[in-house]
Amino acid sequence: MTKKERYKYFIEYFVENQPEADTELEYTDPYELLVAVILSAQCTDKRVNIITPPFFASFPNTETLAKAKIEEVFDLIKSCSYPNNKAKHLVGMATTLLTEFNGIVPSEIDELQKLPGVGRKTANVIASVYFSKPAMAVDTHVFRVSERIGLTTNSKTPLETEKQLVKHIPEKYISRAHHWLILHGRYVCQARKPKCEECHLTEICKFYQRKLTLKEKDSLNIS
Repeated sequence: MTKKERYKYFIEYFVENQPEADTELEYTDPYELLVAVILSAQCTDKRVNIITPPFFASFPNTETLAKAKIEEVFDLIKSCSYPNNKAKHLVGMATTLLTEFNGIVPSEIDELQKLPGVGRKTANVIASVYFSKPAMAVDTHVFRVSERIGLTTNSKTPLETEKQLVKHIPEKYISRAHHWLILHGRYVCQARKPKCEECHLTEICKFYQRKLTLKEKDSLNIS
């Protein structure tokens, strides 16, 4: 199977079976999404969705967050991973939004990355999810699943994965493909115990084909 055929199968399957894939983070505006995505680094969306309602009750907008004390923010987010760093990033992000962007969350990836706590992945998520730009955010799920399936080859970094995926996925599907890969990795192609028996991509999956080959060798006692 060629790479072109593999991508075609992948896209057609999800267009038919999961056409409206979206983030599981809960938000109402770009400010809330930005806070949620910063909090979601190495933390589950489920946990973030528990943290954000009381957080937004205390800091409903950029202005209130910029005036907050880091200790106040920490108390509200301490159940997530790396709360010390994230508290500093959130206050810094809000301050930078006010001083450099008039309190408005920018839509461009380069500008988003000027905000404390916002790396390329987070910037891509904001650009893609809220502003509907063809940006591919690569988290651990996207990195793992795309390599297992064979959509990417010998990728060593998230940026390499991003470039390979964007090169082969039509622009109109890039934003959705980000969510397809995340959700597939979260619920089916899990890191430790992938649920291959529940997966509908085994026909194109290099990881699954290798598993079959190893089983055949074991059954024939071939070392």
